[in-house]
Parts: sequence; structure tokens; C-alpha cells
Amino acid sequence: MKLTIRFIFFATILISELTAQTEIDEMKLQQLIDKTVNNKKVIGVVVSVHSGSESWTGSSGNLTNESQYFIASATKLYTTAIIMKLREDGRLRLEDKISAYLEPGLLKNLHIYKGVDYSDSLTIKHLLAQNSGLPDYFEGEDADGNSLKDELLLGKDRKWGCEEAVEISKKMKSRFPPGKQGKAFYSDTNFQLLGRIIEIVTGKTYARALAEHIFVPLNLEQTYLFQDSSDTRPVSLYYRTAPLAIPLAMTSFGPDGGIVSTAGESMIFLKAFFRGKLFPAAYLAEMQHWNKIFFPLQYGVGIMKFKLPWFFSPFKSFPELIGHSGLSGAFAYYCPAKNIFLTGTVNQVAHSDISYKLMIKISSKL
Repeated sequence: MKLTIRFIFFATILISELTAQTEIDEMKLQQLIDKTVNNKKVIGVVVSVHSGSESWTGSSGNLTNESQYFIASATKLYTTAIIMKLREDGRLRLEDKISAYLEPGLLKNLHIYKGVDYSDSLTIKHLLAQNSGLPDYFEGEDADGNSLKDELLLGKDRKWGCEEAVEISKKMKSRFPPGKQGKAFYSDTNFQLLGRIIEIVTGKTYARALAEHIFVPLNLEQTYLFQDSSDTRPVSLYYRTAPLAIPLAMTSFGPDGGIVSTAGESMIFLKAFFRGKLFPAAYLAEMQHWNKIFFPLQYGVGIMKFKLPWFFSPFKSFPELIGHSGLSGAFAYYCPAKNIFLTGTVNQVAHSDISYKLMIKISSKL
């Protein structure tokens, strides 16, 4: 699920908030969270912070420290972790053509660009790096200018599977040939296909692969793939000031955005991801080959980078954050320069960019 970041938002960030540096001050962090909740744009917030040897979790509004929430596109980190583990085990290579795994019907006419069929040229790495050139089944518009995202925000809940997501994508124009140098286009279609590849390689459902490769090894008891539309454990998403009830859709995102977790368990996963507990840490260097997707985000190989330009912080350069975030305002980022991990959500689809402002404020206090 893609975040739309608006440039004007970042112009409101105060330079003074970027210069402060202290150890974890629980009172100050709680105050930041409390100020974020205004019952208009943000109804509830939960954040977990790990800095050096210190950890803290805080919440405000209608969320608690233990709230289970949809992590949205931060799910892509989990999909990436499984692919990297399968790579370590020799069960696939990033350079493998996806045609070696996917059924012909799914591949047929998958990627047509300027009359040329590139479907057989797509690799696993193209999908992970968002430089496949495939259209986005979720936010992409059809011939009438409508998108699946628009339907859902109007309250028209619906369910789909990988096949339908791919068919929706096939009706849209591809953006560029696979692997074009310096190009990236954020497409949830890529991760729907990666989920299918995981199922084919492991012989298990995506949910089972998550359990075996991530949830069980990390002892995550409150984290799971949302599959039952009657499940009321996750807090409701919000769109503006009202709950957004789209349970059928939430069962459909799967490998591109269907995981439920808590801030605390997201933190356990995030630290494991960047500390080599899920796949070799040596892979992380090559995963950080960045291409721009939309300001101020860049995409690597299965991971996202948020870097505030220098002209927004002329007195002190704000360090980059790497990880992933989602349309719901959920986030999971690591700051290598400060050794800070941040997880949580503002749980607001209409104003998910607020999560970035919050992360900047919190990071500046550490």
C-alpha cells in the first residue's frame, strides 16, 4: 500500500526540532505523541523506540501500547526477509526469471511496453526493487480514471486474490522496461507476485511461510497475517475522522500489506531484519542500491529509504531512515547513523504523512 508524500508537508517541519540530541526522555516523547493526537487528523498513535541499550513504547488517543494494528506496506519487509532467507538456503536466486516459478497464465501479457512483451524478462530482483516497470493494481487507474484504492476509500469493500490483482494490473500501461537503469515505480503488483513465488518455492501458503520463517523463530505471538474478515482483533483503520471498515480488502493484501502486529513485536522483527537474524546481514549492503520513487522516498531491494534533503535542515543534516512504511501511517525504520529503531503507526489513511513528521521529531530528541 503506497504512501503519497506531499512536498508542502515537509516545509512545515521546524529546524529547531532537528537539532536537539538527548538520551531517551520518556516524558518528552510522550508529549510528542500526545500532541500528535488531535481527534481530527489523528485519532490514535503508538510508537516503539530503541536507541542504543534503551527501549520505550508509548501511546495516546484510542491506541494502547498493546494495540494490534495493520502494518500495511511495512509487510513488504517480511516478504523481503523470506525471499532473502530462501536465497540463503539456495532455493532461489534474485537473478532468476519469474517465469521459472509462475504459471504461464499469470505471466501472459503481464508486461507490455510500447508494443514489446517483456514478461519473460522479469526477475525476482526486479520485483523486489520496484524497477520491474509493472503497473500498480492498487493505486493505478483504469481507462475511466478509477482505482481500487478509490473504491475502498468510498467504503466499497471487496476481496481479491493474486490472479485478480495481476489481471487488474494487465489492463494498465507498464511504466518502463524491466530493470531500466535508475528507474523505479512503486507497485503492489510486484509483491503480490513475490508472495506467489514464496508459495511455489516453499510449497506452503504465504501465511505458513511467515510463521515458519519469521513469527515462530522470533516468538511473535501477536503478529499474524489477516485472513478472516470477521476478525476484530486489529484496531480499525481511520480515514479522516471515521473508521474505515474494509475487512475483505484487508484479507486480500497479503504479501504487499496484510500483516497485523503491535509496535513492540514490530520492533522485535525490525531489529532482527537489520541484525542478520532472519537472513545474512551481508545482503543488506547490496539491498541499499537506491532509486527514487516519490519525494522524499527512495527504494532499494525490498527496502525503502526516507532522507530529508539538506535544505530542510541547514544547521544539522538529518540522517536517513531505512525500512518501510504504509498507507495507514504504519512505519518500521532503522537509523544507522544514530542506531535508532522506530516502529508504530498514526493509523490514518488520509494523513499517513504525519508518521514522517513524528519520526523526525522523535529521532531529533535522541
